[in-house]
Amino acid sequence: MQELFTPLRETWLYRVNPALKFALFFTLLLIVLFSRNLAFIFHLTILYGIVLYGFSGYPWRKLLLFSIPMLLSFISSAVTMILFGKGVHVWWSWGLIKISEESFYYGLLLGCKTLTFGLISLSILLTTRPILLFYALMQQFKLSPKYAYSFIASIRLLPLIVEELRTRSDALKVRGIHFKKGIKGFYERLQLFTVPLFAQSIRRAQRVAVAMEAKRFQMNAKRTYYYQTYYTKMDIVFIIVIVISFAGAFWLGEVIPYKRLSEQ
Repeated sequence: MQELFTPLRETWLYRVNPALKFALFFTLLLIVLFSRNLAFIFHLTILYGIVLYGFSGYPWRKLLLFSIPMLLSFISSAVTMILFGKGVHVWWSWGLIKISEESFYYGLLLGCKTLTFGLISLSILLTTRPILLFYALMQQFKLSPKYAYSFIASIRLLPLIVEELRTRSDALKVRGIHFKKGIKGFYERLQLFTVPLFAQSIRRAQRVAVAMEAKRFQMNAKRTYYYQTYYTKMDIVFIIVIVISFAGAFWLGEVIPYKRLSEQ
């Protein structure tokens, strides 16, 4: 699993401050969420697709694999809105299916928004180390260590839980335990897997709490950090790229005559 999220090379996106990257991308998600300009969203999708596929440092095979859920979400959301959306200027109808001019543009808008959400989310996921993100949030954005270290501990425990799930599955196979098909088999798996995993998770949480107490961890005390994060010149480059792409998408949305849904 770790090899799947390992890039071929670390591009300039990796050197951007993780907290700044998260804040700017989250702001873009909010702008995309509330925008109703189809041309603006369409061009923004293209520009951030270039950022992801050109500067993420991952091979094309992995990027295409990661893009499958985005494409399925784009097709499902756009086609559903196009076929079953409401509209006045009907182009074609058959039974429950009714394709109108309004539903067509709304479907494209919804699909492009979904695709943009996926591109921005993947850009954060593939070019940011989660540990550095939480350290940057604590140092640059003054996030309380109580929440940051909770997320860090959860991330650290995920591989252990996956490994224990695999060990439990192998142990049941060695014992010759076979599960029934259907809902009854699902209930049997739930019984044999959930209780041991839940008990082990409680033990791990207890050990982590004891270790933090032994190290005199205090939430409100001034702390030093193992990983130090700073603002660098690369952050300025990142801000310039985001502003230029945003302004370019807005300018293209005004120049190229696509319909704006707010005008309908």
